[in-house]
Amino acid sequence: AMAKAAAAADDDYNFVFKVVLIGESGVGKTNLLSRFTRNEFNHDSRTTIGVEFSTRTILVGDALVKAQIWDTAGLERYRAITSAYYRGAVGALLVFDITKHQTYDVVERWLKELYDHA
Repeated sequence: AMAKAAAAADDDYNFVFKVVLIGESGVGKTNLLSRFTRNEFNHDSRTTIGVEFSTRTILVGDALVKAQIWDTAGLERYRAITSAYYRGAVGALLVFDITKHQTYDVVERWLKELYDHA
């Protein structure tokens, strides 16, 4: 019965907003996702495989808002992110690694891709 109650609670929301994570491979997109949605952080970085999204429901004023955060699944390495990934998103987090300058150098390209799909 507990599992059913938890599942019902997860379906209890007023709004759902899709947000996509973009940026070069290995910059920490998946760790941002797991920290925000599950409060976990994994130092053993591995490339995400398969489209992945996690949700977190937060109270904003009187409304329950479900944030649906999508991860690129490593497709950025193959320039294979499709318009379907961006479809329905209300926002994007463009992530780069301050210790890897190359990931910042391509921010303009990521912005262009984002604007092309916005």
